[in-house]
Amino acid sequence: MNRTLYTLLFHLALPLILLRLAWRAWKAPAYARRLGERFAFGLPAFAPGGIWVHAVSVGESIAAVPMIRALQAKHPHLPITVTCMTPTGSERIRASLGDSVQHCYLPYDLPWASARFLERVRPRLAVIMETELWPNHIHQCARRGIPVALANARLSARSARGYGRLHRLTAPMLGELSLIAAQSEAEAERFRALGARPACVAVTGSIKFDLRVDADLVARAARLRGEWAATQRPVWIAASTHAGEDEVVLDAHRRLRERRPDALLILVPRHPERFASTFELCRQQGFATLRRSTGEAPTAETGVLLGDTMGELLFLYGLADLAFVGGSLIPSGGHNLLEPAALGKPVLSGPHLFNFLEIAALLRSAGALVEAADAPALAVALDRLWHDPRQAARMAESALGVVRANQGALQQLLDGLEKLLP
Repeated sequence: MNRTLYTLLFHLALPLILLRLAWRAWKAPAYARRLGERFAFGLPAFAPGGIWVHAVSVGESIAAVPMIRALQAKHPHLPITVTCMTPTGSERIRASLGDSVQHCYLPYDLPWASARFLERVRPRLAVIMETELWPNHIHQCARRGIPVALANARLSARSARGYGRLHRLTAPMLGELSLIAAQSEAEAERFRALGARPACVAVTGSIKFDLRVDADLVARAARLRGEWAATQRPVWIAASTHAGEDEVVLDAHRRLRERRPDALLILVPRHPERFASTFELCRQQGFATLRRSTGEAPTAETGVLLGDTMGELLFLYGLADLAFVGGSLIPSGGHNLLEPAALGKPVLSGPHLFNFLEIAALLRSAGALVEAADAPALAVALDRLWHDPRQAARMAESALGVVRANQGALQQLLDGLEKLLP
């Protein structure tokens, strides 16, 4: 399939895309807002001539923030426009960067919508986070002489096979990229094999290692836990969980409480539209449950604290002794293992980590990651770490050591971007 056929099929699929958007809006009303932006209508009044950064959702937005702040410090005169595709990503961008950046949803990958967007923004440089590859957006940039960089680029073997089946579409698209800053050599080789120009592919590592934890965050978390009278209470977090995982996590928590009746779980669903249903699930499972958004302090009777706030995940990690990272008990590929690692927490996950193979391998080889496939194994792993605090401390130290040993990717990426700015 070439780009012309892809564009035709995209137009034909628009009714289905709008139906899916309506379905998502029914579950999460924020999807119904700013609909025009998805077709490049009603865009804000942007200052043109700066840098455009695209971060599809929450994870990419978090990774992009240090890069954006570094670009702002280096080029204070250049406006930076940040786009995303989801309401949660939009909320994260606004919470992290506020009015210091211009922001809207990225229009769908239709030539006319892309052209309208680029005419409004007129960037000198486009930076796409990770693997959000859109053929028409990239081609429209190439037509206008706008260099496009793929930052913190990752490409699993499974994704590479999928792109490989669309070689006539993928190869020209990758050939129009000016820089692919890959997280690992294996991923760099996959991009080259798919048609990227070898001279444009560089291995810079993952900028997620360059996460900086504010010392005040750690202090605030310790103070709040003291206010909860929970300094001696076992507290663990299950973060970024998906549908189908919450039941497993709650089963593990029930088994854990048979050994440690005072254990408290902080449960943080990945998607805000699931906050209410997960709260009801916790109550149906018999746990006394509080919502973090109420500001109420957990009592000795509270079994689960539902993390239903935005932009607080690092802080909630800071409240816990042990951290389980979701998206990994189901074949979703996992989420960022480095956030709890950077806070010096022992890290646990499920077995499905194909989106973070390199990072998982580093943590695993350092003895900083415990993988559990089901509720009984997760409960045993948690109990064992509380039973052996020295092992937990070794895991925490090793996790932090992995993060520190692999920092520096952000500066390499910034050096590559500087070469592309006119």
